[in-house]
Amino acid sequence: MRKPTADEFQKALDEAERMREHDEDPQFIAKTLLNLQHRIGFLEKVMHAAELYLRGEGGREHTLLLRAIEKVKQEDARCAGHDARQFLS
Repeated sequence: MRKPTADEFQKALDEAERMREHDEDPQFIAKTLLNLQHRIGFLEKVMHAAELYLRGEGGREHTLLLRAIEKVKQEDARCAGHDARQFLS
């Protein structure tokens, strides 16, 4: 499956927002798309931090990577309604 163009993706997000605002999402497709878009933002930061870590000296880059991973875990826990501390160990 080919990746949607930036324009296609934005149109899909706009439609998902509209569907959620008008409570027209019986199969939760809009909710799922919007949630995945939200999570992708955090995961892109992890990928960026990992790239820096792999190219860097290790110390500072390692800390940045750990913090980015921690943010993903915290956000996942927040969205799931859990205490984030149980996922950080």
